[in-house]
Order: sequence, then C-alpha cells, then structure tokens
Amino acid sequence: MGLASWDWYLDGWIIIIGVLSAVSASLLGNFLVLRRMCMLGDAISHAVLPGLAAAFFLSGSRSSGAMFLGAVLVGVLTAFFTEWIRNSGRVDESASMGVVFTSLFAIGLVMIVQAADRVDLDANCVLYGAIELAPLDTVRLFQFDIPWSAVVLGVMAIVNAVFVTLFYKELKLSSFDPSLATSAGFNASFMHYMLMTLVAVTSVASFESVGNILVVAMFVVPAATAYLLTDRLVVMIVLSVVVAGVSAVLGHIAAIVVPAWFGYHSTTTAGMMATTSGLFLGLAVILAPRHGVLVKLVQRRFLSFRILSDDIVGVLYRVQEKQLHDGPTPEMLADILFAGTRQVRIALFWLKFRDQVENRNSQYLLTSAGEVRARELVRSHRLWEEYLVSHAGLEREKIHDKAEQFEHFTDRELREQLNQATGLPNVDPHGSPIPNEQED
Repeated sequence: MGLASWDWYLDGWIIIIGVLSAVSASLLGNFLVLRRMCMLGDAISHAVLPGLAAAFFLSGSRSSGAMFLGAVLVGVLTAFFTEWIRNSGRVDESASMGVVFTSLFAIGLVMIVQAADRVDLDANCVLYGAIELAPLDTVRLFQFDIPWSAVVLGVMAIVNAVFVTLFYKELKLSSFDPSLATSAGFNASFMHYMLMTLVAVTSVASFESVGNILVVAMFVVPAATAYLLTDRLVVMIVLSVVVAGVSAVLGHIAAIVVPAWFGYHSTTTAGMMATTSGLFLGLAVILAPRHGVLVKLVQRRFLSFRILSDDIVGVLYRVQEKQLHDGPTPEMLADILFAGTRQVRIALFWLKFRDQVENRNSQYLLTSAGEVRARELVRSHRLWEEYLVSHAGLEREKIHDKAEQFEHFTDRELREQLNQATGLPNVDPHGSPIPNEQED
C-alpha cells in the first residue's frame, strides 16, 4: 500500500510525537555519552518498571500522575544505588549498573505480570510502545484536540531544552571534569542526579509512544552519531537533535514503505525509528570526517603511499651515492623494499609526475627536486641513528629500523635539534656521510 494510505492527521501526529520523543531523549543523551554513562540511560529506562507497576497497583490506571511519580522515584534510586554500590563496593560503574538495573527490571517484570490481570496494563505497550495508536488518545487544548502523548512529550522536550540551556556550563564542566566543577563552585553530584531524574522522567513520558526498550536508542544513538561528527559540544547537541528528528520522520515513512518491498503491510514505527537512527550512526562510523572508518582507511593508505615514495627516493639516493649502477628497475625496487611491483610502479608514476624521478631505459634516477627530498630524508635517518646510539644507548645493529620509522616524520626544525644534540656529526654510526641541510 505504501504512502497511498497516508493519512495526514494520523501520520502527521505520529511523526510529531516521534520527533518530540526523539529530541527529548537526544538532548540528555549528549551528556550521557560524554560521561561514558550510556548504559545508565538503559538502566534507568528499564529499572523504572517497578515504579510503574507499583503505581498501577495503587491507582489502577496507566494514565495516572502516580505513574510518573513512581517511575521518577525509582529512576533516582537507580542512579543513587549505582553510585552507592560503585563507591562502597569499589567496583566498576558498568558492573554496579548491571547489578542494579537487572535486579529492578526483573522485579518490575514480575510485578507487571502480576498486575496485568487486575489493571489496564499492556506489557507490550510498556516494552515496545504504541505510537501508531497515540493520536487516538486526545485532550482538548486551545480549542484543538491534541494527542495526550504530544502534550506530554512537548512539555518534556521544552523542559529538557531549558535544562540544557540554563545549566550548559555546569553540565559541560561536570561531564569533562567533575572535580574541577566542584572546586569551581558547581555541585557535580547535584547535576548528576538532576540529569538522572530527567532521564527517568523522559523515559516514562516515552513509554506509550517509543516504548521502554526503544527509547534507549534515542538516548544514545543520535548523540553518539553527533559525537563522531564534531568536537564542539554546542554543535554536537544541535547535530544530535537534527539526527533524532530526521530519524523519527524517516523512520515512520520507512515503516510504511519498506515492508511493502518485501510483501508486508507495515512494521512498528518505533522500531523503524530506532533502526533509522542506527543507519545514521553506521554512516557516521564510516564517513565521519575525522573518526570515520573510511577516512581513516584513506589516511592509512595515503600514509603508506607517502612512506613508500619516501623509501623509493631514499633507495635511489643511496644507489647514486654508492654509484652501484645507473639506476634500479621497478622490480629491483620492489625486492629491496619488500613491496608489490604494482604499488612501486604507482609510486614511481607519482614521483615522476612530481618531477622527482626520471626514467632512463626502464631505470629510474633522481631529478634535482627528487635529490633535495632524498637528502632531507637520508639526513633525518642518519641523524636519528647517531642520536639513538649516542643518547639512547642502542647498539648499531638495532638502530636502522627505528630510524627508518622516525625519518618520515622529521621536519627541518627537528633535524636541527638532532644535529645540535649529537654534536654536529658528519657521519652516522655506520660511517656513512650525513648530507648537509639544503640551503633555502
């Protein structure tokens, strides 16, 4: 059926509710990610179940304000117990979280099963959400019928935005350095429990729309995606909100469109929202400008290519220095450098394009520009060998490989420092002459 069955009222409100839920969670999620406490959002969103169940036992209704009170209370207790176990038991924070939230979650599930026969409670709704039905439960507000979930999540989004805006400095400082925050007059513990309280309230507010389990994705994934894309906190917060909102919009559209490709009618919107945010995270992992896998792969390939090019001009310099023969062939260079012939030919083509080598009857020689580069490289190598022997106390037989690693990252300033530190040597420990520095 796809988008042909689109209903602007129902689908529009579903998207709005999803966006509000995702944005509310992502605002707080930035600081969970920075504090390396992603699991604490998971722990609280699971551990509030006993509070919900207790509220159901007392009120007999899932729409009662007691549900929020009970869930928030248990959420704060979760954070408190986690810190208490970590400090008193001297265990890792992840271990203390695992003890607390699994215990409370198990208790909550038992209570839900016991309560399900006596109160209006749908365990699947608590765990997986029912965002598709949310637009049907409306309240009259400003002469309009507005879904109750949209009202609750709208208030939650505003509260979280105001909290992050007003306490931005305190949150930032306590996230990166709690001790410094305390010494500067900020109560890092107070900020911690305020954050945990809002995480608990946001989890409860999202139960009927996104669900207990899927809200965890919105706490972590948009913020983690933004974390990979920037090193500035303000930009990270903005990006996380954008990723969360777009994930909610595309998630609902995908929930309608994608299943039809495989012969199904539709799938759960909340699940597809989490899946969409996960796809954004996957793209960030691969394509992030500084931390992306693809970028790092290209950087490593480029570095390997640059080192191979350096090694080639270094070999050509030593060959010409010793006047062994007119010039090596690509195959000879590949054998000397333990590299593939194809890679050597590509590097030679690049060096020839840069006018650093020339080809004479399939034999390669350095040009004047190539000789300048080679002299800098060889000078760096032999100065490092002299330094490793005279200052590091290494034996001559063990210095070549280390000097070969350092030579590719040695600039003129560092060469001058090495030259001064080793007493202006003319030869290296092996007796080979150290080339003079090229005059500007």
